[in-house]
Amino acid sequence: MPKYDPTKMADWQIAEAAEADMKTVYQLAEEMGLEKMELLPYGHYVAKLDYMSILERLKNKPDGKYIEVTAITPTPLGEGKSTTTMGLTQGMGRLGKSVISAIRQPSGGPTFNIKGSAAGGGLAQCIPLTDFSLGLTGDIDAITNAHNLAMVAATSRMQHEFNYGDDILASKNLRRLNIDPRNMNMRWAMDFCAQALRDMVIGLGGKMDGFLMQSGFQITVSSEVMAILSVATSLADMQERMNKIVVAWDKQGNEVTTGDLEVGGAMTALMARTINPNLLQTLEGQPVLVHAGPFANIAIGQSSIIADKVALKLADYHITESGFGADIGFEKFWNLKCRFSGLTPNVSVIVATIRALKMHGGGPTVAPGKKLDPAYTESHPELVEKGIDNLVAHIETVRKSGVNPVVCLNHFYTDSDDEVAVVKKAAEAAGARFAVSRHWEMGGEGAEELAHVVMEAAEEKPHFSFLYEDAEPLKTKIEKIATQVYGADGVTYSPVANQKIKKVEADEELKTLGTCMVKTHLSLSHDPSLKGRPKGWTLPVQDVLTFRGAGFVVPVAGDIRLMPGTASDAAYRRIDVNPETGKVVGLF
Repeated sequence: MPKYDPTKMADWQIAEAAEADMKTVYQLAEEMGLEKMELLPYGHYVAKLDYMSILERLKNKPDGKYIEVTAITPTPLGEGKSTTTMGLTQGMGRLGKSVISAIRQPSGGPTFNIKGSAAGGGLAQCIPLTDFSLGLTGDIDAITNAHNLAMVAATSRMQHEFNYGDDILASKNLRRLNIDPRNMNMRWAMDFCAQALRDMVIGLGGKMDGFLMQSGFQITVSSEVMAILSVATSLADMQERMNKIVVAWDKQGNEVTTGDLEVGGAMTALMARTINPNLLQTLEGQPVLVHAGPFANIAIGQSSIIADKVALKLADYHITESGFGADIGFEKFWNLKCRFSGLTPNVSVIVATIRALKMHGGGPTVAPGKKLDPAYTESHPELVEKGIDNLVAHIETVRKSGVNPVVCLNHFYTDSDDEVAVVKKAAEAAGARFAVSRHWEMGGEGAEELAHVVMEAAEEKPHFSFLYEDAEPLKTKIEKIATQVYGADGVTYSPVANQKIKKVEADEELKTLGTCMVKTHLSLSHDPSLKGRPKGWTLPVQDVLTFRGAGFVVPVAGDIRLMPGTASDAAYRRIDVNPETGKVVGLF
């Protein structure tokens, strides 16, 4: 691959230049050992894979090594998990290894807002960038439509029950559900950061214009439908889960599900194609599966179980990405995704940057769109040392699971040798292997050290175990996560949370489900202003959501919303189309 200079070229410019030489999906499929009908092309450079055919054909083939990528608590700029995932994939590829990675499809919210498309960066990216960033094969659109169809079914039923008597409902073969408009479990979905739609009143007008009620929107990737795509193991499993989604409660406090509304089948029909993973590639031509979505702070935030199972059959090494830091993304990978999949990971790569460690050590504020303080581009090993406790906390979390940790220092060209030495010493003292990776600047060549260390760690047998058992009470599960992963002294519960937890414990199915925490990604605690490794704090659980279809309950900690907001200097201001070539410019 040509060597582009990422210090002088934007990510989209590097991607555009590299795309001129990228492999077709037909070349990728041949290299992966796929049969002709297992490839479902969407043009020449993107495809879906027929997961059922692949898994059936290769059911007796041993799985490859399973590698997860997580991170320390990030700055608002992110610390490069996707970039590291691409770089490690390229690094292993340069060493002649059979390797596939899986990352999550970006949400339109951050793509058009601040964080960008999450394709990686510099010389470690997933391409084609425009397809990846702008809708891909339509999975998120299908999730939006399936989610909103459930809300259409609920709100139209409320209108008809309000307007018609039991005799008319019976003539239409409908039973009265008596949905309580003040007790909804779902809102509408949109895949943008639209704070103006968080809270609203719908149904204004006459009696044929809907049911008058308070409602609002959540971002699509926080939808239970997205969670189901992430954890489903087959179309039949997806269909069963889709009919279990709790849309609301009736006026007697009983659940009203998508099955009760007779909409789960139609939702599954909208989702049927999404269950096949999407195939793209790295800048250096290794296969990348893109499936399910981001936001581990407000969702499960994992690439899909199906993508992982397919890749483990097709390659000797499979690298999968989890959202945000190990307190959120890895914890959910560990206690939810691995529980559902039955897969045991060999290695977890913890991505760290000098920049983030300096922030955790008391460095100046890091904010999107603002120039970094010189403290982050000049050598200050003492500031790195002060922030190292955050890294140690994440190493300890991974080690609790029994998975072998590898700390990857995602190297910035401004990092000094003295600063790197501080991180290496701390990582190894905490029981992790350590590697410096310069993939952003050098691509796969710069990730060879990381690749060697990860492959060495993968040969060591993990001693994997879950943090909690299914049968433990919900409060016990929450408190184990809060104290043993986040470092809290304990947990407090609002009256609403306590009431909902009692309902969970009274339900034989719900009380055995997993626990998918919602909290800020910007701190180990619930408070984004608390950096480093906070001490002497208590986790406040404000609410508990029910995701019966996905298979977990969702405690909500602190002040966090399922619909983010768009900033004043949003990315959409710089995205455009070259009218001469038709190519999109300005993505990052």
